[in-house]
Amino acid sequence: MSKKILVVGGAGYIGSHMVKYLIEKGESVVVLDNLSNGHRAAVAENIPFYEGNIFERDWVLKLLQAEKITHVMHFAAHAYVGESVTDPLKYYKNNVAAAVMLLDAMAEAGVKFFVFSSTCATYGEPQRLPISEDHPQNPVNPYGETKLTVEKLLRDLAMQKQIAAASLRYFNAAGAASDGTIGEDHKPETHLIPLVLQVASGQRSEVTVFGDDYKTPDGTCLRDYIHVEDLADAHLKALNLLENPGDYFELNLGTGKPASVKEIIEVCRKVTGKEIPVKIAPRRAGDPAELYADNAKAKKILGWEPRYTDIRSIIESAWRWHQKHPNGFE
Repeated sequence: MSKKILVVGGAGYIGSHMVKYLIEKGESVVVLDNLSNGHRAAVAENIPFYEGNIFERDWVLKLLQAEKITHVMHFAAHAYVGESVTDPLKYYKNNVAAAVMLLDAMAEAGVKFFVFSSTCATYGEPQRLPISEDHPQNPVNPYGETKLTVEKLLRDLAMQKQIAAASLRYFNAAGAASDGTIGEDHKPETHLIPLVLQVASGQRSEVTVFGDDYKTPDGTCLRDYIHVEDLADAHLKALNLLENPGDYFELNLGTGKPASVKEIIEVCRKVTGKEIPVKIAPRRAGDPAELYADNAKAKKILGWEPRYTDIRSIIESAWRWHQKHPNGFE
């Protein structure tokens, strides 16, 4: 069947790269974003764009019907772990209640296909590494808890053959479009690679490393960085696998090759040719020493292979964007 895809949160970091990728692959795309964290400039002018909130169920229903949407990709979540701890209501309202409203509007409009942007935060503190999809899900913060709640809802809907859905659990999304046109721009910025590159470009005086006394090879945390274009590729492959209501799967999206905080800083120094001063601070509560994916299931089910498997190529793509757009989309 011919697809018409609504990308919810399509002006955000991952959503905008998804939109760009879908257009390049010849797909028909509509974007919905409330621009609370997204940027209108991240989406090409010629793509149908609706500014609004998925809380407004009846408005979303009209949009789905008017645009004859067949598939929905959902990226519109608050995603600051620390903020989710201090303001859980904000996270349950946006990440759970709004998702329920969206799914309710889809049900009335007869839209049956749904790809959900989930997270490795649903696993909590890793009991074994690498983390595979059957690892226990015990989130340690409200952000992870809200994502897990939506996963459970999708599972239940699929069980009743009311939806076909995929929950894709990312590890650390990173990098920018390979042509340098769009990239990462958060306010405030909390992701390590852009923070380090802001030091390299003179926007910050130093980068803070939270803890250098972990039981890891260099004492700093290990994380699995996955390029946004590899994420986009996996999403479209997942969408194309959803054929009948009742189809449901959950996949990890990571490279399976972790990099340490010190390693990221060192590679950023090499890529940018800048000093990049570092300040060591105490560990942050709730930061596991190591987090990285077992991505064998995604490779097998999707026939997916990440293209950006070394951290240098990911950082190079981010640096190209930062050099062209030091103030992001402003």
